[in-house]
Amino acid sequence: MTKKVEQLQFDENIYDTIRRNIKKYRKEKGLTSAQLAEMVGLSHDFIRQIESEKVSYNFSVETFYKISVALGVSLDKLIE
Repeated sequence: MTKKVEQLQFDENIYDTIRRNIKKYRKEKGLTSAQLAEMVGLSHDFIRQIESEKVSYNFSVETFYKISVALGVSLDKLIE
């Protein structure tokens, strides 16, 4: 008996979702992008690129994790 494999739906724009949520939670916390950059040990320009919809820049899981810790939100909140 063969088990039927369910088709999965992937968010094709996951980086855009993450970008929007990083910016949203950063603003909710009252932080500037420069302050967030300092908290996670990255350059201000790098944070601005991550948040920019114009720049298609991918970032590491480590960066994603550090930003979530700095913002005080779980990783899953940033991908919702």
